[in-house]
Amino acid sequence: MRESVIYARVSGKDQQREGFSIPAQLKFLREYGLRNGYQVSREFIDVETAKATGRKQFGEMLAFLSRNPVCRIVIVEKTDRLYRNFRDCVTLEEMNLEIHLPKEGQIISKESKSQAKLMHGIQVVMARNYIENLKEEVRKGMREKAEQGIYPSRPPLGYQNNKLERTIEVDLRKAPIAKQMFALYASGQHSLMSLKKTLRDEFGVSLAKSYLQSAYSDEGNQCSR
Repeated sequence: MRESVIYARVSGKDQQREGFSIPAQLKFLREYGLRNGYQVSREFIDVETAKATGRKQFGEMLAFLSRNPVCRIVIVEKTDRLYRNFRDCVTLEEMNLEIHLPKEGQIISKESKSQAKLMHGIQVVMARNYIENLKEEVRKGMREKAEQGIYPSRPPLGYQNNKLERTIEVDLRKAPIAKQMFALYASGQHSLMSLKKTLRDEFGVSLAKSYLQSAYSDEGNQCSR
């Protein structure tokens, strides 16, 4: 029985609501592996959002495949679930893998016919174009909001959207958290990790270390203007 890995990905909560959910992908890919007699050694799952870029599990998968030369099969739903750019495509190709794309009815490897490779290359280009177009639409939407006087993204901690007046205003529930956060950090007695723990103990909220870092960076940029 040949060893394989499964890779599943969604790019946001909207896709999870629209039938692209991780459980649906995993069920489909597991059934494909079982039907074709492949032993699934590992499953790698990435959930991307606009606020959290990068694919940690994709990198973990590459590391696992590098350590396990016997495992050469990657099962993934379709092209745009696997690649975000040409570098991803070249990296996997150089590892001499079999890429199984059940929804597209393709198996891509070094032994694939030129026609299959051509069609796969076109799909990679289309996947990349979709991502680039999505970025453009997001930027356009934020720009239009700003031109209308609407705060273009999620308001910072301690504030909330006022849709009626198209502004942001103080969130009376969360403002004390923001105030205490800056006060504690300004005291010079806290690292980001100890601040995270203190806020969790005091307010019952769990703020990511990266969020705290960006909050201070944003505040510093505003003060320097």
